[in-house]
Amino acid sequence: MLAKLPPVRDPRVLVSEGTVDDAGVYLLNDRTALVFTVDFFTPVVDDPRDYGRIAAANALSDVYAMGATPLMGLNVICFPDGDLPSEVMAEILLGGEDTMAEAGVPIVGGHSVSDRELKYGLAVVGTVSPTGVVSNAGARPGQSLALTKPLGTGVLTTALKNGRLGVESLAEVTAVMRRLNRAASEAMVDARASAATDVTGFGFAGHAASMARASRATFEIDLAAVPVMRGVREFLDEGVWPGGLESNRSYYAASVECLAPERDADVLYDPQTSGGLLIALSEDRVEKLREGLASRGERDLWIVGRVAPEGRSPLVVR
Repeated sequence: MLAKLPPVRDPRVLVSEGTVDDAGVYLLNDRTALVFTVDFFTPVVDDPRDYGRIAAANALSDVYAMGATPLMGLNVICFPDGDLPSEVMAEILLGGEDTMAEAGVPIVGGHSVSDRELKYGLAVVGTVSPTGVVSNAGARPGQSLALTKPLGTGVLTTALKNGRLGVESLAEVTAVMRRLNRAASEAMVDARASAATDVTGFGFAGHAASMARASRATFEIDLAAVPVMRGVREFLDEGVWPGGLESNRSYYAASVECLAPERDADVLYDPQTSGGLLIALSEDRVEKLREGLASRGERDLWIVGRVAPEGRSPLVVR
């Protein structure tokens, strides 16, 4: 569908839709570029305040994935008037405010429409040095691939909708989705990462394949090294499948050379909400990244593969 749209020709646009990156980047002057993004989705948890918090963290992630600093946000909400009390909207917006305040980013307004289906998110603008943009097109052969959050949010939130998710698992997946990618972004910039993307709706396989394709490389993934939240594989075995998982697999399977059991690789197609950053950086900079995360109070980091020269498929799973 995007191929039908005219290409962006303005020379001040440093990053547009051409590489399926996380946000657009516009050159403001020699020292500053603006980073723009918008993201919103239907509820993934029942608690309206947590839903707002998660949606805000998810929207901020597109800016963090570019190595940028978010400046301000605008609310976007579609609300079913008459079907839900106005207090629900207030709680959702307060949840968004909670997360944005944690990130030090003001919400300066927004837009609401009446809709049959509830949706919430934000448009976020940030800044980055024109020479410091971490796009998804900079991965180079020989580099390591690091991931900062475990997979499985799509499966677990689907289990929640089916009334099958326990209290402890709900708390775990909510905490993962609420967690900002700010520390990961700052640490990867300090470690001089050359490429990154946030893993969200297209699943690990979709975002990794897009990043590999944009970089004209092949990503070799060690499936055993990919972190997965508790209970996810068991739910998959029991047939708890998000609709987006099937869609992602149908669309991206042609980009994946799977040398592991297909059933074990299903989790790579799970659509994530507010997932972690997938980061490409030199092997000798991995420890710097790990130390940067630790200094910011976070320790989650998994080396899930390596960047290889471009081959037949963007993604090889072993």
